[in-house]
Amino acid sequence: MVAHIEAVDVQQWIKTRSSLDPRESTFLVWTGKIYSFIPGEKRQLLFKIIGMSVSRCIPTTESSWDFTSRELTYYLNPESNEVLHKWENPWTGEILPVMHVANSPVKGKFKGKLPVQIEGEETSFVFDLFPYYPHPLKADPQFTPYCPSEIYQAAELFKITVKSADLLNSELKSVTQLRLSWDRVGQWLPWMKMGEKSGQLIYSATGSKVNNFTELPPLLQAEINNRVPLYKQAPKEFIEGEDMTSWLYFKQNFSAYLAGEIFPLPAGEED
Repeated sequence: MVAHIEAVDVQQWIKTRSSLDPRESTFLVWTGKIYSFIPGEKRQLLFKIIGMSVSRCIPTTESSWDFTSRELTYYLNPESNEVLHKWENPWTGEILPVMHVANSPVKGKFKGKLPVQIEGEETSFVFDLFPYYPHPLKADPQFTPYCPSEIYQAAELFKITVKSADLLNSELKSVTQLRLSWDRVGQWLPWMKMGEKSGQLIYSATGSKVNNFTELPPLLQAEINNRVPLYKQAPKEFIEGEDMTSWLYFKQNFSAYLAGEIFPLPAGEED
């Protein structure tokens, strides 16, 4: 069966990604692997990953919504599946602190209509994103060992599939099932201290939507409860300013990284 393309109202995307009820925080969770991809070298499985996003959507008009969220991703030992706090760089032999992803906030504005692929009883939202902008670390010489280039460039490929019946059910505020596929081609992470060494990271991950915090994997529940309770819920309102990224988080917490502190740094609940 060949998928056909249609345009759907933004509300169908809102109930897919988050919820039509602005009082609710909704959770996505993902697992996957990160490989090295260097010209002339065999790939290496560097990390397994496990992560989550907690989000909220707030209506601003009948067909416009503010999206606000927080996200965590942990780098795991690919053999033991344990959270890594130190990592031995296989190219330099240096043992480095691991700075896990702790992005808050991550936000956006959704409005109008979005294209979808409909195949049988399923609907898929497909997003191929290619960020390209001046690298946030390049201007400061102290970050030269941690910055791969003058430009940050990546590819992020998302496919999110849900039941078409859920989208059409006016009684549902959020879809009952979701399949997430996420692939990424990205630069070396700053904490890996790879300088301008050629090569990239390849991410391959899948995920789903869970009903509430208690359905997150135990590792994520424990980390959030014990270290970063801020991530138990999405921001209660849209926060102006730039999104948090791995690059900005590294820049803001560089002294803690040099001191070998454990990441993510503690983050208490929102007032």
